Amino acid sequence: MLSIIVAKAKNNIIGKNNKLIWHLPEDLKRFKELTTGHTIIMGRRTFESLGRILPNRKHVVLCNDAEMNIDDERVEILPDITMLDKYINSSEENFIIGGATIYKLLMPYTNKMYITEINEDFEGDVSFPEINLNEWKITEIKDGLKDEKNPYDYKYVTYVRK
Repeated sequence: MLSIIVAKAKNNIIGKNNKLIWHLPEDLKRFKELTTGHTIIMGRRTFESLGRILPNRKHVVLCNDAEMNIDDERVEILPDITMLDKYINSSEENFIIGGATIYKLLMPYTNKMYITEINEDFEGDVSFPEINLNEWKITEIKDGLKDEKNPYDYKYVTYVRK
């Protein structure tokens, strides 16, 4: 099964210049807790923005660049979406971590979304697709911790496909 995990601003912005715009250590900790031990699926630019292979996770990179080659058993490069069937149909949870094109492309195959909703507008060049609330129901809302290290009001919202 596929699950989306993303942090987004009130205006749906998720990044700028291939980077996160905000720094929320509590959200990064939650990302690590949820994705560790699972497969994470992403586009090439998201993979490159990580700067390293994240520990204890298999990385699946959707990329149609035949030149891309990562010599690491923890990384699988797939040239197109049709090769994701084993992850889509798996009973295990596999996490889509970005970017915007990958979120939009894979949302129809997604069963669950873990969204950190930051109660602030940001300027950026990448947006999360609109959520059709006729297709999703909210199953959990939890306020995030705002403090000197996490300077924004935010909440964790879990959506499940109806």
